[in-house]
Amino acid sequence: MTNPAQQHQKLKTVRDPIADAHTNGDYFKKNPSWHVEYSPWKAQTIHDFLVRRQLHPKTIGDVGCGAGEVLALLQKKMDPTCCFWGYDVAAPAIEMAKTRVNDRMTFSLADFGEIDTPYFDLLLVLEVVDHVEDYIGFVRALKNRAEWKYFSFSLDISVQSTFRSNAFTQRRKNHSHLHHFNKQTVLGTLEYAGYEIVDYFYSPPNVTIGWAAKVARPIRRAFFGLNPELAVRMFGGYSLQVLAR
Repeated sequence: MTNPAQQHQKLKTVRDPIADAHTNGDYFKKNPSWHVEYSPWKAQTIHDFLVRRQLHPKTIGDVGCGAGEVLALLQKKMDPTCCFWGYDVAAPAIEMAKTRVNDRMTFSLADFGEIDTPYFDLLLVLEVVDHVEDYIGFVRALKNRAEWKYFSFSLDISVQSTFRSNAFTQRRKNHSHLHHFNKQTVLGTLEYAGYEIVDYFYSPPNVTIGWAAKVARPIRRAFFGLNPELAVRMFGGYSLQVLAR
């Protein structure tokens, strides 16, 4: 007969296969480009924001760096003395990232929360939180690893997504989203984890996939121009970029 301690140990080792998709190769099979096509837009958005906020980091870390293209493109825009570190748990992504290594950029196959790293001026956390089982613990553990933290969250929750019976299950199936956010839950999560929210803004969809999304895009943009908050709540499709300390 199994005693309570043994039973507890077994429960601790049970994992959601969706949570392991990045390490077992499933995510790579579904997304072989590792979303490199989104990288130019992401790098430009980050750089423009840093310029607007007059931030000049000399060290930048990227948690869940994927193929490393965001850092590679950002490096071309930043001060030539700035150094970059990328970390990811997915071996295929890091193999792609290592083709971008240079004397000021390095990539590591590692769980960021389990290793020692430099203390960064800026830490990038781009659409990573929704993939992590213990997302609050994860966010809290990042707080003392850098002076500034730049988060990007996909906003899955909207009126239209709640009316679609498979919206959230499709996000889990195709993109391994374990959690779904809107603006209020993003900011509430960061504040609960002890962060000071310094600034945030909405960013539009950077790549439009599928005929329905292409039809919806001009409608979404028109509504956003009139009332950004209402447009995001109604139609979704936007991301929230957050600068925190």
